[in-house]
Amino acid sequence: MSGLKKRNSNSSTSRDEEDKQVTERMLGENGESKRTDGSPGGIKDASSVAGEETVVLQKTITLINGIGIIVGTIIGSGIFVTPAGVAKEAGSPGASLIVWAVCGVFSTVGALCYAELGTTITKSGGDYAYIYEVYGSLPAFLKLWIELLIIRPSSQYIVAFVFATYILKPIFPDCPVPVEGAKLVACLCILLLTAINCYSVKAATRVQDLFAAAKLLALGMIILIGFVQIGKGDVDSLLPENSFQGTNTDAGNLGLALYSGLFAYGGWNYLNFVTEEMIDAHKNLPRAIIISLPIVTSVYVLTNLAYFTTLSNEEMFNSDAVAVDFGNYHLGPMAWIIPVFVGLSCFGSVNGSLFTSSRLFFVGSREGHLPSLLSMIHPSLLTPLPSLIFTCLMTLLYAFSNNIYSVINFFSFFNWLCIALAIIGMMWLRYKKPELERPIKVNLLLPITFIAACVFLIVVSIWQTPKECGIGFGIIATGVPVYFIGVYWQQKPKWLLQAIFSSTVLCQKMLQVVPQES
Repeated sequence: MSGLKKRNSNSSTSRDEEDKQVTERMLGENGESKRTDGSPGGIKDASSVAGEETVVLQKTITLINGIGIIVGTIIGSGIFVTPAGVAKEAGSPGASLIVWAVCGVFSTVGALCYAELGTTITKSGGDYAYIYEVYGSLPAFLKLWIELLIIRPSSQYIVAFVFATYILKPIFPDCPVPVEGAKLVACLCILLLTAINCYSVKAATRVQDLFAAAKLLALGMIILIGFVQIGKGDVDSLLPENSFQGTNTDAGNLGLALYSGLFAYGGWNYLNFVTEEMIDAHKNLPRAIIISLPIVTSVYVLTNLAYFTTLSNEEMFNSDAVAVDFGNYHLGPMAWIIPVFVGLSCFGSVNGSLFTSSRLFFVGSREGHLPSLLSMIHPSLLTPLPSLIFTCLMTLLYAFSNNIYSVINFFSFFNWLCIALAIIGMMWLRYKKPELERPIKVNLLLPITFIAACVFLIVVSIWQTPKECGIGFGIIATGVPVYFIGVYWQQKPKWLLQAIFSSTVLCQKMLQVVPQES
C-alpha cells in the first residue's frame, strides 16, 4: 500500500495556507492537477506539505486472526436456523446431510480458487479488486454499487437483528420479542462494534477470535449431545434404510436446498477483502483457507447429524429455530443457553462483516469509485475511520425498513455471478499474464467445476424467481448513470469541485484523518 503522510503542523495559519495551495492545484486550468514539487503528476494533499512520518494500515492480521475471520464470519445465524430450509427442499435426513457436505466442498473449492486470486492480485477488496483488474472500471463499480447500497448493509443489519432477537429471548420466554426493542439492541450492537473497529485493528481481531471460539464451543455442545443420542441407539431416521425416504429429486428443489446451505457458508471469501493487512499473505491466506473450510464443513455436517438424532425431517422444516428446539428437548431449564449462544454467534459475524466491508469501501475510494474521504485513515489509531463510520451509517439505515428480507432476495444470483466472473478472470490471467507470481496454483479442474456449479445456481435462481431477478438487474442498472456522472465525467465544473473539496476537508478535520497519497 502506498504511504500516507501525517498532518502534524501546529499552526492554523499554515494549515489554511496548505488548504489554499491544494485547492489551487485541484482547481487548476481544465481541472488538471499541477506539479509543484517536481514529483510525478497527481494532486499532493495538504498533509504531504508538512511532516515526514508515514501512516499506513499495518500488517497485523496473523494466521490465527485469518482463521478467526473466516470461521467467525461464516458461522453466524445460518447453522442455527437454515437447516429448516435445507430439510424442506431436500426431503430426507440423508439428502440433507449430503447437501451440507456438498455445500462445504463447493465452498472449499471456491476458497482455494480465491487463495490463488488473493496471492496473485495482492490488493484488498476481494471480488471488487479482481473484477476491476480483469474487466475494468464499470463492472467493478457496479459490483461496488450493489455491495454498498444493498448487500453489505442489509445483511449486516439482518444478522444484528437476529443477534438482538436471540439475546432478548430469555427475557421474553413466553411471548415474541418486541420488534422495536430488537431493533434498538441491533443498532446498539452495530454502534458498539463500529467503535471497537475504529479504536484498534487488534481489538477487532481479538473480538473476532473470541467469538469464533464461542461459536465452535456452542456447536461442539450440540454435536456432543448428538453423539450421546446415537450411543443410546434411538435414531431410526438415520438408519440406512430410512435416511433417504422422501428425498426430493426435482432439480429445482435440489437447487434451492443448495442455496439454503450455501447461505450458511457465506463469508468464505471475506479474508480476501483484507489481504493487504495480512502478515505474509502469500503464505497465511492459503493456510487460513485450507484450515478453516474443512473445520466449518465438518462442524456443519456433524451439527445437522445431531439435529436429526432428535428432530424428524418434518419437525426440522417446520421449525423457526432448529437449534432452540433441539436445546428445549435436551437442556430443560438450561435451554436458554442456546438462544444466548446463537446471539453471540451473530455478534461475531457482524464484527467480521463490518471489518471487511470497511476495507471494501476503503479500496473503492482508493480506486476513485467513492469519495476520497473514505480512503483516509486515522494517523494514531491506524484504522480506516471514515469507511467504518460510513459502513455503520449505511447499515443503521436498514433499521427503518420493514421488508428487508425481500431486498436480499433480489440479489441471490448476483453474488454467484460476481464470484464466477472473478474465477473466470483468474483463468484469463493465467492465459494472458503467465509471468505473474503465483505462490499457489490450483488444478484447472477446480475452477472449471466451480464455474459450472455457479452457472447452475444462477440459472436455478432466475428460473425459480424470475421477477425478483429482473428487479435485481434493474437496481444494478441504476449504477450506470451514477458511474458516468461520478467517475467517468472528469471535467466537472469548478464550483462542484470546490464544494466536494471543501466538504472533504471539513470532514477530514472533524475526524482527524489523513488521505492516501497516490
